[in-house]
Amino acid sequence: MFHKEGYQIIAISTALIAGLFLLVDYLDFPSWLRTLLLGVLAVVYILVLQFFRNPKRITKLNDFHIVAPVDGKVVVIEEVLEKEYFNDKRRQISIFMSPLNVHVTRYPISGVIKFSKYHPGKYLVAWHPKSSEENERTTIVVENKTVGPILFRQIAGAMARRIVNYAKEGENAIQGNDSGFIKFGSRVDVFIPLDMKVNIELNQKTKGGETIIASYENS
Repeated sequence: MFHKEGYQIIAISTALIAGLFLLVDYLDFPSWLRTLLLGVLAVVYILVLQFFRNPKRITKLNDFHIVAPVDGKVVVIEEVLEKEYFNDKRRQISIFMSPLNVHVTRYPISGVIKFSKYHPGKYLVAWHPKSSEENERTTIVVENKTVGPILFRQIAGAMARRIVNYAKEGENAIQGNDSGFIKFGSRVDVFIPLDMKVNIELNQKTKGGETIIASYENS
């Protein structure tokens, strides 16, 4: 199953790769070179397909749980001053996505979308300390009746050149549903209340919509 953001690119890639396959097959290349070129084209096509894959995830809806918004690796767990929306201290959990990860962004909690804003910016590597404030990014806040407002931020990386954001202020978000897509390597930051329990560790791998990254103790 592929994400809708990839339909056009996959169609163009299919036509282009098919044309190149026919061209390589038609031209009088030595056997070893022909095999090499066809192999390279096949690998490129597979990479395009895997980048836009959208595997089905089963999210167990729970207002006491914050689920990972993306697949990737946890690179930051720290207390910070969130300056854009809260202007107070929150715990930041950052998940880095390589180009090989699924790049669908999912809502970490259910609730009402209170804030959704796009910021143009730089393209620092996604793990750079200043990428959260200086890179191209979108900030989304979902207010949940149990845990209050939860902010998550899509951040473009050095390779990313387009952030897609579906979140619209005033609409209802459902935990685990698609909230957007980031094309190529990138990162997502989640800002949670300080009194929430963190359920993951640094360098742990996450599954978007399934891995519980934070919760309340009595949940």
